This record gives sequence, structure tokens and C-alpha cells, in this order.
Amino acid sequence: MLDPELLYLSHELTDTEVTIHVQSKQSSATCPYCGTSSMKVHSQYVREFHDLAIQGLQTKICLHNKKYFCINPDCPKRTFAQRFDFIAYKAKKTDRVQIEILRVAMEMSSVSASDYLRNHGIEVSKSVICELIKKNA
Repeated sequence: MLDPELLYLSHELTDTEVTIHVQSKQSSATCPYCGTSSMKVHSQYVREFHDLAIQGLQTKICLHNKKYFCINPDCPKRTFAQRFDFIAYKAKKTDRVQIEILRVAMEMSSVSASDYLRNHGIEVSKSVICELIKKNA
């Protein structure tokens, strides 16, 4: 489970991928710019990202996320999106996928790691592997 505060909505299964739709159970979020909690919803959108493979199938998470109004009049931002601990802001892969990529990449070349990961349900190019290694060095 990525987060106990996520509510399972549905899933779709193809020959190569499982897509899981989830949404947050929380009715409020904290503004990342000023730290003020807000319950005032601005809008909703779907954020897509990849998680660890399930039985060799690529796993795509569709998070039905909320944007909130910041109710602090002194905050430099008027709206913000709810954030989660398991994935970085605007990331396309969960933290645990990135950890797995780095673990595999430390054992073999980026080309071999890319092939190995692809065969285990994680699509990642050798250039992305190299960028992750540099970023986490």
C-alpha cells in the first residue's frame, strides 16, 4: 500500500499494464508554501505516475487529486495541490520505484539495468538511470 490515506476506486488490466485509480481520504491539506491547513477545494485533476510492477506488469497509478485554495491571505500562492510522502512533487515515478532503479543500477551498467528493469515491469531509459545516479550521488 502506498499510503493508508488512499482510497481504492477501481482498476483496469491489460496484457502489459495494470492501472489503479485511487483518491485521498483526507478532506483537507496543508499548503506547502505557508503551512496553513485548508478544506476549501479549488478543483480536482488526475495525476498519473508509475509504481513497482505487479506480477511483472507495469503499474500505473491514477491519483484523483485535489487542488485547494490557501486561506492564508499572506501566502504568496492562492492555490496548491495536495502532496504525498511517497512521491516527489511532479515526479512520474514513486520513491520506491526510484529506490529500486538505483539498487539495480548499482549492480550493473545503465544499459543492462534498463533492460533488466524493463523485463521486470519498470520502463526506464539508460539516460534516466544516469540522471538518478547523479542526483542521488
